[in-house]
Amino acid sequence: MRPIRYSINVTLDGCCDHRVGIVDEDLHRHAAENIAQADALLFGRVTYEMMEAAWRPPARTGVMPDWMEPWMEPFARTIDAAKKYVVSSTLDRVDWNAELVRGDLGKAVQQLKQEPGKGLLVGGVKLPQALAELGLIDEYELVVHPRLAGHGPTLFAGLSKPIDLKLVSRLEFGSGAVAMRYEPRR
Repeated sequence: MRPIRYSINVTLDGCCDHRVGIVDEDLHRHAAENIAQADALLFGRVTYEMMEAAWRPPARTGVMPDWMEPWMEPFARTIDAAKKYVVSSTLDRVDWNAELVRGDLGKAVQQLKQEPGKGLLVGGVKLPQALAELGLIDEYELVVHPRLAGHGPTLFAGLSKPIDLKLVSRLEFGSGAVAMRYEPRR
């Protein structure tokens, strides 16, 4: 059974708004490595649309946007090439190497987990909370940025019961960000 790994960037005060984190080469390289170690990405609609808008190369030119630094291009290429599953009841279709996931979330994701492979990488906020409630996340990675945002969405707000985790690894970056990986205590 392939595992589901959740990875998210978060500030010290718990904000997971993608616009407030530290943007640097090490963190982009780490994220690209995470994607490359998975068979596919699992996104909800909001995260899928946000990532597609930012990282999908323009169809006509194939030229990356002006805001993209050269060191961001390996991440852009990696996420562009990755297989994606999109959980949505509102989208009629997806492309960008994507397939819609519909119906009962638990059954659909359990089916994806049963397939052979290295694993699935999930991102976002709402979908991971639903997966955590169902006990379907096998590894949590919080990349904690040394910044206080003072606002924004937080992780797992409204979780029905605590989930106890054990630290399995920790990686420090030059920026002061720390990637901490946890597994559920079962």
